[in-house]
Amino acid sequence: MMPWLTLALLGAYHGVNPGMGWLFAVALGLQEKSSGAVRRALVPIALGHAASIGLTVALLGVGLASVPAAALRWLTAAALVAFGVLKLVRPRHPRWVGMRVGFRDLTWWSFLMATAHGAGLMLIPVFLLGEGNPAPCHGGGCHNAAGLSLASPLGYLAAVLVHTAAMMAAAAAVAFVVYHKLGVAILRTAWFNLDRAWAVALIVAGVIAVLL
Repeated sequence: MMPWLTLALLGAYHGVNPGMGWLFAVALGLQEKSSGAVRRALVPIALGHAASIGLTVALLGVGLASVPAAALRWLTAAALVAFGVLKLVRPRHPRWVGMRVGFRDLTWWSFLMATAHGAGLMLIPVFLLGEGNPAPCHGGGCHNAAGLSLASPLGYLAAVLVHTAAMMAAAAAVAFVVYHKLGVAILRTAWFNLDRAWAVALIVAGVIAVLL
């Protein structure tokens, strides 16, 4: 149960980060003076995020099939810490050329943003913990102790869906509160509020990947 809760909490954390899309959705809503624009923007934002997460986890599955789990754990930790330090030193964001974007453009933008922020990397320790701690067999079958395994396509898909659903729910909640209550003032400050926390979280995730 804990790994699924962790995936959902990470999804919620990604959702409240303005760099993951709600800020863009609010900006579009304010531009069009419509809460419907905010709602429409959240769907491709969630799809782009899911694609980025899914690609990262799929690459992890390939890595687990070809690289010893212990070595992959250290490689993941190094990547997380290095990415976190980079975000602390150079907190940059991919920029869009304009605000007139369609469904496909917004999906691609969200994919790039999630990838640039290392969102998928944060999930890797959760899967590594599960893969590295198999439960003993009982009766008719064996089950992963952590409840997550990349060996199962359904488990892989469910993990991405749980994470993305939590991300979209959190992003939608923040977006509508900001749109209806706070308005344009938040757009000037929201980028800074979670950037450093995000970088620190990446570094902490790297340390956890080794310790666990």
